[in-house]
Order: sequence, then C-alpha cells, then structure tokens
Amino acid sequence: MVKLTLIARVTDGLPLAEGLDDSRDLKDAEFYKQQVKALFKNLSRGQNEASRMSIETGPYIFHYIIEGRVCYLTMCDRAYPKKLAFQYLEDLKNEFERVNGAQIETAARPYAFIKFDTFIQKTKKLYQDTRTQRNIAKLNDELYEVHQIMTRNVQEVLGVGEKLDQVSEMSSRLTSESRIYADKARDLNRQCW
Repeated sequence: MVKLTLIARVTDGLPLAEGLDDSRDLKDAEFYKQQVKALFKNLSRGQNEASRMSIETGPYIFHYIIEGRVCYLTMCDRAYPKKLAFQYLEDLKNEFERVNGAQIETAARPYAFIKFDTFIQKTKKLYQDTRTQRNIAKLNDELYEVHQIMTRNVQEVLGVGEKLDQVSEMSSRLTSESRIYADKARDLNRQCW
C-alpha cells in the first residue's frame, strides 16, 4: 500500500508537491518525511547514480524515479509489489511533466505545485489495492514482457550454441584437411628431390 508520495527538484532538493495524507494510519509519519527530505538533500549533492532505486527503511521501502531533474518518490509497505510502485511513479511523472513541465525550473518556493495533490490522491486510490483487476492486468503485462525477453534470450543462447557446433565442425574439417595438405606437401617435396 502506498503510504507517502513526494516530488522534489533534484538540483536543490526543493519539494514541489506532496500527496497530503491523513497520517493517522502511518506511525512516525514525520520521521519518514524527514528521511525523505534528507534523501532529497543527498540527491541534490549529486549522489544520484541510479535513476530508479528502492531503499529499505524499517517496515517500508522508498521507491524513487529521477527524470528531468525531478525526483518522484513514494513510500510503500514492504509487501507492496515493486513493479506497481514504479508504475505508480511513472503515472505521476507523466502527468506532472505534462501539467507543470515548463514551470519546474522556475519554482522558487516549497510545494509550489501543491494542487497536484488531487491527481496524486486519485492515482493513489487506483494503486491502493494490488488485487484490483487493473493492477493485476499491469502486473500480468509486466510478467508477459519479462517472459518475452527471457524467451528471446533463450532462443539467442540456443542460436549461439548451434553456431558453436557449426564452428566446431568446421574446425575439425579444417584440421583434417590441413593434415592431408601437409602430407601431400611432404610427398611432393620428396618427389622433387
């Protein structure tokens, strides 16, 4: 289950939007928000090698995506599927860039795009239950995609195996033909003397 969502500018760690939760169901909400702000500060110092990352923190996991100098972060229960968390962040990213893309760099105050909370809340509701038909379909699509990639990889490995067999066969033929050539060359050499 998605517990917390924040969007920040990576260059300076400025929070741009937050999914305003009623934090009654989240014990130590302020503690986790402080962790997120510390993470944003670290990211603003250039400590952001990965564009997608998951970080464990107590009973929760922070998942984040960095794109276009903006970090989209959510905190979920450990049991919440990672694929759904990143799909949730992708949906937020696409809409945030579409609606606020031109103003991101010029935002001067924290939470300048707080109105984006309504979209965060609507999207969060769609992703709350991992068993909904929509979310199961997304997971199945991801699994199908992984299945296709694995099938392609296995076929490539089998193709490489066949090519190796052909190369081995050609090498054996070349070895036997080179012996025949060496024998004939020796015979010709003897005949010349």
